[in-house]
Amino acid sequence: MRKSRMVYRPVGLALGALGGAVAGALFTRAWKLIGRESEAPKATDEDRAWREVLIAAALRGAIFATVKAAVDRGGAAGVRRLTGTWPG
Repeated sequence: MRKSRMVYRPVGLALGALGGAVAGALFTRAWKLIGRESEAPKATDEDRAWREVLIAAALRGAIFATVKAAVDRGGAAGVRRLTGTWPG
């Protein structure tokens, strides 16, 4: 079990960074389609409505959480194939 954790740690870090970049790109595309603007509103944008800011934040959170789960699960499955044990 310890070996699989040691193997997973650097894999998880690398995949996490890649996943963050992918999630950011997915959110930007999604917001362009949904919000019909190139930039999502920031929480401190005075000219944006509460609703718009909260929708953007919820969408960003959902995309990041989904990508993180997919990346973590895929990385763990890959380590299992290499080591024979799940990196718990």
